[in-house]
This record gives sequence, C-alpha cells and structure tokens, in this order.
Amino acid sequence: MPTPLIERYRDRLPLEDGDPVVTLNEGSTPLIHSPRLSERVEAEVYLKFEGSNPTGSFKDRGMTVAVSRAKGAGAEAIICASTGNTAASCAAYAARAGIRGAVIVPEGKIAIGKLAQALMHGARVIALEGNFDQALEIVREIARKHPVELVNSVNPYRIEGQKTAAFETCDELGEAPAALAIPVGNAGNVTSWWAGFQEYGASPVLYGFQAAGAAPLVEGHPIENPETVASAIRIGNPARWEEAMNAFTASRGRVAAVTDEQILQAYHWVASSEGVFCEPASAASVAGLLAHGLPVADGMEKPETVVCVLTGHGLKDPDSAIGKAPAVTGAKAELSAVEKAVFD
Repeated sequence: MPTPLIERYRDRLPLEDGDPVVTLNEGSTPLIHSPRLSERVEAEVYLKFEGSNPTGSFKDRGMTVAVSRAKGAGAEAIICASTGNTAASCAAYAARAGIRGAVIVPEGKIAIGKLAQALMHGARVIALEGNFDQALEIVREIARKHPVELVNSVNPYRIEGQKTAAFETCDELGEAPAALAIPVGNAGNVTSWWAGFQEYGASPVLYGFQAAGAAPLVEGHPIENPETVASAIRIGNPARWEEAMNAFTASRGRVAAVTDEQILQAYHWVASSEGVFCEPASAASVAGLLAHGLPVADGMEKPETVVCVLTGHGLKDPDSAIGKAPAVTGAKAELSAVEKAVFD
C-alpha cells in the first residue's frame, strides 16, 4: 500500500503537529518513459502521469495538505471555484474529512466526468452564469465574509502539497530533469513544481503551454472570455500569474501557446502511441513539445531529459474522447463477420 504523501514528506510541509492526515493515498504517480516522444523531440522524455491520483488529477496533492490544515484549524467547511478537477478533489477530500464542501463551477463549462465526481462525493455544486475568473472572485469574497476555508491554488497549502510532484520526480530519476513541460491554466501547478525543484537545489528549464484561446501569460494581459476545448486550463486571469512568470524567467524558460487542434492531435497521439490516456488540457504539454520543440536561451545547451506533466486522466472528459476517437465497428454475431471486422 502506498504511503500517504503527507507522511512521506511531512518534514518538508508546513503542517502543525496536531493536524490530522486527511488522505486518499495520493501521490506516488508513475513516471513513464516515452520512447516515441523522445524520438520526435530528440531528448529523453518522461510522462509524469498525475491522472493516477485518487480523483484522477494532480489537484489531490495540494488538497490533502490544504484540507488537513483546514481540519486541524477547526474548519467545518471548504469551498472552491473550479473548471472541474479542483471541484472533484475538493468534494472528495471534504467527504474524507467529514466536513461540508461547496464548489462553484462555470455553467456548461465543466467536463461531465468531473461534475459527476463532485456530485457523487456529496458537495454542494453551484453552476455560475459566468466564467472561472468570476467564480474565483466570488469565492474569495465568500471566504472573507464567512467561516469557510478557500482551497483554490491561492491557498498556500495547495502549493505546498503540489510541490511534492517535483520531489517524486527527482527521487525517481536520481536527479532533477533538465527541463519540465507543463500545461498552464491558473498557474498554481508550475509555481508548485518550481518551488519543489528549488527546495532540491535544482533549476530545470520550464516550458509552460497555454491554449491559444486562453493564453493570458502569452498575450501579456487577462483574457476576458477565454475559450478552449481544454476546459481545465480555460482561465483568463491566472491567480498565480506573477509567481509563474517569475519561475519561467528564473529558469530561463518560456511560456507559449498551442491551438485546440494541436492539443487534440497530441491528446489522441499520446493515447494511441504511448498507451497513456490523459485529458485534453494535459495534452497541452505534449502538444507544446511537438509544436515548439526545446528552445533554449543563449549560452544554454539543449535539455537531454524532459519531464512532461500530464495533469489529469482521460476519463475526466469522456465526451472529448468519444468525439475524437475512431468510430466503433459493428458486426453480426458470426465468426466470419467478426474476423472480417478485426482483420480487414
């Protein structure tokens, strides 16, 4: 049985001695060598598959720490704004902690798998007639006015928990990778990875990738109405904007955009070529490597090892999968008909 993330890294996490460990045995996600992607970008590429966390995304790393601290501090309820993955994680860890959970999601803008999770875990789900950025503004005000703990990535304990992905990666490789490729939405995850690497005394080059229709860091200004098929990164005004840009600058990396078409192509390619099924937003990191390669600043060598973060499982968004996948082949219940369908 895997050891809960907090127990493995408690000496590196800012929890109080009496805080409980609210856990679903998150972390310990696989680092998968990607031979075909390695060949295409001419570097050794590994896929850090965060979809193997309990609720199917990297959000569980931060949520176990944030909810453990909230529970230790006596919180009776937690709340978040979400495009989906945070909602699912918040709801699950609220249930595990025995406290109330509430999530605010943009109406009609959440993948069905994530909505199902939040509802089944018993959270109060509110569909907002607006986008994620408006939802986050509202929940921040609610947290200021009421005794409820906000567990979005503006919560510092979320960042602390998510940095453990960098610890695991360094431990498994025996050293930090030369570069990290990561999708960027609210920018909490790239902030977390950089914090983890810094604690290890490492500074890999960071390559961040946003969807072209929701690329405020690339454009240099907030996007009022962000649009992309990659719902998990459909965010126009990232909460961790400054920290993320500082990380890209310090690592001598860059943030770039990829189109929805490039994202969906990468999404299908990594599933059919490497056997790893991630959600569309996760595939932004793969799409970015395929579209932009591994550019380096003057005086730097091209990275030899790259970790590509896949933030969520493909089953989070079954509608996108069915829409992108080849059609099902029908056959009569006869041997010859099935042989024809299989082999033709």
